[in-house]
Amino acid sequence: MSQGPRSGLAAVSSALLAMSRHLEVRDVLKTIVASARELLDAEYAALGVPDDHGGFAQFVVDGVTDAQWKAIGPLPRQHGILAAMLHEAAPERLADVREDPRFEGWPTAHPDLIDFLGLPIRDGDEVIGALFLANKRCPRPEGGCGFTEDDEELLSILAQHAAIALTNARLYERSRELTIAEERSRLAHELHDAVSQKLFSLRLTAQAAAALVDRDPSRAKDELQQVAALAAEAADELRAAVVELRPAGLDEDGLAATLRTQVHVLDRAHSARVTFSARGARALPAAQEEAMLRVAQEALHNALRHSQAEHVDVALERRGGGAVLRITDDGTGFDPLAIRRAGRHLGLVSMRDRASGVGGTLTVESAPGKGTTIEMEVPGG
Repeated sequence: MSQGPRSGLAAVSSALLAMSRHLEVRDVLKTIVASARELLDAEYAALGVPDDHGGFAQFVVDGVTDAQWKAIGPLPRQHGILAAMLHEAAPERLADVREDPRFEGWPTAHPDLIDFLGLPIRDGDEVIGALFLANKRCPRPEGGCGFTEDDEELLSILAQHAAIALTNARLYERSRELTIAEERSRLAHELHDAVSQKLFSLRLTAQAAAALVDRDPSRAKDELQQVAALAAEAADELRAAVVELRPAGLDEDGLAATLRTQVHVLDRAHSARVTFSARGARALPAAQEEAMLRVAQEALHNALRHSQAEHVDVALERRGGGAVLRITDDGTGFDPLAIRRAGRHLGLVSMRDRASGVGGTLTVESAPGKGTTIEMEVPGG
């Protein structure tokens, strides 16, 4: 390694630690690619996870801007050099990828790749990905490749650990999917029980009102007011359940866009004014974004259902390498010292658990008649 044994080992160690730090598949893929490109000092790096239809289920790049990637177009197919790495499960080190007989070209907006180093990522006998680098940042020997045998050996070590990290991330996501399925089933049962009871009471009250219309209009009016109240409660139950059950779309849109969409929907659905702002927000590890979204949903539900607020504001801003989420309302507030009662009633225990579960913190500021501010901070990744 050109940097010498000590600095080389430190770089490898940093790359391996970075890969093992994440549990979400997408985060692991991005970390593998960025680590490989930095470690081997290449202009470009990419990692493709194959699907069962001749394409890639996921394809992550590093060294290409978002605008460039968008201009390149759809994900590549499994052809040429990529197909060779996946199907022959062998490394590829080329002086000029464009001169290889398997080369089939690339889109107009694609950057020019010259020297090329690629390796399959294997889990036992199964090839679960293809990792490649291009354009080594060093003087190229005449007619030779900038990547060396040492680079290939180093990338091979990285690929072996990448396979472990990727397999662990997949197992984690499958486990979480099972947990989510169980949670959805629980919520469905709760929704059925809660709304069924409300609708049953609603029907009985409406029948009583109908029976009283002629002989006791005053009592009939009271019963109809009760019907309206029960209908509103049932609507609240449904609205809360839908927020919990609906997929967040974080992978596609990110936290800021997802929060903005949900705040817009809530602003239209409630009499209170609900606003959102984001300042310097950056992408966070998937688990942290999900925890922040769930805390925001819980805090918004509390503010809109219990606080009698006229205005609720949601703010997301960058802080160091992480982010801060702040939900502020001008409602009735409560006494934070009565934490046992308030914690159960407002889901504060659950929110604190979500924050601490991703290495974050949650603070609550409130007072009777003074509104409430809930702030969650996460460290980033």
